[in-house]
Parts: sequence; C-alpha cells; structure tokens
Amino acid sequence: MKKKSRQFLETYLNNSSPTGFESSGQKIWLDYIKPWIDEYISDAYGTVVGVVNPKAQYKVVIEAHADEISWFVSYINEKGYISVTQNGGSDPQIAPAKRVNIYTDNGVVEGIFGWPAIHVRDKSNNGAPEVKKLFIDVGADSKEEVEKMGILPGCVVTFQDEMTTLNNEKWLVGRALDNRIGGFMIAETLRMIAESGKKLPFGLYVVNSVQEEVGLRGAQMISRRIRPDVAIVTDVTHDTQSPPYQALKASEGDIACGKGPVLTWGPAVQNNLLKMLVERAEEKQIPYQRAAASRSTGTDTDAFAYSDVGVPSALISLALKYMHTTVEMVAMEDVENVIKLMYEFVMGLKRGHDFRYIT
Repeated sequence: MKKKSRQFLETYLNNSSPTGFESSGQKIWLDYIKPWIDEYISDAYGTVVGVVNPKAQYKVVIEAHADEISWFVSYINEKGYISVTQNGGSDPQIAPAKRVNIYTDNGVVEGIFGWPAIHVRDKSNNGAPEVKKLFIDVGADSKEEVEKMGILPGCVVTFQDEMTTLNNEKWLVGRALDNRIGGFMIAETLRMIAESGKKLPFGLYVVNSVQEEVGLRGAQMISRRIRPDVAIVTDVTHDTQSPPYQALKASEGDIACGKGPVLTWGPAVQNNLLKMLVERAEEKQIPYQRAAASRSTGTDTDAFAYSDVGVPSALISLALKYMHTTVEMVAMEDVENVIKLMYEFVMGLKRGHDFRYIT
C-alpha cells in the first residue's frame, strides 16, 4: 500500500463519523479524492460525491457508506449517571467497560460505560447487558455537574478505539470498518483510475453516502439526485468461519476472509450487471465468493436498485469478522481485491452499455 494511501486509511478510520454526524469524516474523504475529480456534490444531509466527467450523459456510480453506529445521551439522573439510546445497530453486549467520547458543544468529554462486578450481577441471565441497563460515568456527582460539562440529551457517544493490524499487517482491525473501509476502497479505485492516465468515456460518480445504518437514507436521497445508469455498491458481509458463526452458514453462506470479494445473487441485484462482474473477476483472475440474498440485500444496493427510475445495481462485499464491534477485522488481501474488481469493472465498461434484459 502506498504511504499516502496508508496515512489516509489510518486518519479516516480513526475519525468518528456517527450516523447523522458524518461531516468530519466526509471532509477527510473529500480532501483525499480532490486531486482526481472534476467537481463534487454535497447534499443537505452530508452525502458527498466526487465526479469525473460531469457533463457526460451516461453515469456510473461506485458507492460506499460513511456512517458508523453510535449512541445518544437520552437521560441524566440526579447522581450524574448517563443513560443512552442506540444510534443505528449499536450492540449493548459489547458496551460494558468500554471507554467513550461524548461530543458536546464545548468539545469532547471522556467517559466510561460502567458495569457491576461479576460477584453482584443477577445470575438468572448472567446479568446480560441491555440498552436499558447501560450507563455512562463521567466522574460527576450530580446532574448539574454533567450539564456544566456540556453533556445534554442528544449528545452523540462513540467508543474510544483506533486502527491496528495483526499478523504482519495481513489483517486490519478497528472500529467502523463497517463501512469506512468502503470509503477507502472507492477512493483507492478512483486514485487508480486517475493514475492509469486513461480518460473515461462516461461520468463517474464516486459516492460516499450517509445514514446507511438507520435505513439506507443517504443513498435513497442521492440516487434520486444523480439518476445513474448503473451502480456498484460496496459494503461488508459476515465472515462465517469463527466459532459463533458456524451455525449461520446455511443462511449467511460459507464466507471466509482472505478468499476474495463476495458477489451477491438476489432480486435487488441486476443479473446482467452481476454477470459482467463475474466475467471481469474471472478474466483478471480475481478470486471471488458467492452469496445469496432472499429479498433485499440490506445494503445501499437496494436504495439504488429501487430508486424512482430503477438502476441496474450490484453489490461487491468485503468479508468481515465481528461486525458492529470495536474489533471489526478484514484481510488486507481482500481489500486490495475489492479495489481491483471495481477498477477493472469501471475500466472495462463501455459508454451507453444497456443492461436491460429485453431491448
């Protein structure tokens, strides 16, 4: 990996970009891609799009989402303990004993998710964490002291965590790889296209959407604004090799980190487009895996596919371990191959390609 790419990856992953508060991460991302685009679009909710050849009629999208799960302050009791509610699919099971940052108008306040000792917990359910049982301690003795720190209901909370690697950098580990690793991959695809020196025969829209974690909202908005002719979406999917996932292979597939990008078959995925991706992968000897979605994919693919005009859309997923934790984990080899597959698709696509089944 190039030094500049690695610096961007670390800065981007370590930044906090909770759902609804993605702007700081979006600025980092946009600053990185600016040398390779002709213009950019930003909408009112924070989705950012880097555009190459903006005057071209035929429009191609490659897309990821920028937001991460987090928490909101919901209540402060008289003793200064803070209750929370979820912002996206935050997992109460992993919260106890984690360090957190609380974002206020006065700046960041550090705190911890407190948790009772094993000796005193309810043994009937092993004291399993639930959202209603969670609380944050910021070292205050009263509600008034907490409020003086600037902490009020509605303040957003993220875990303190930073990117790391394992096993001689074969593995990348961190918070919010779902899905800022996607933002990294579409940015690197754009960089490779620019550095190839070849002029694209169509408009390329590199989309980093917001609010995916609460219902694909950013992609829904921007798909209607761009109205592309084709969309390639990248997101993460479950590696099913670790012990807790073994029983899920029948429903989630036999997916493994290190075995290449995951292509999904399902109603939201346009088959002619999917066939083209498979052909590119096989032609360029890029390993890939297969997955099936019974209805929607649960990703921004659905937002593009079912936008008001209906856009031929496909999903390239990155296998990931331990989703929605602070130790999400991906194989660097897979990251490189997802980038390569997107690059080869874009470079091989002809202007005006018609993906319809009946013409």
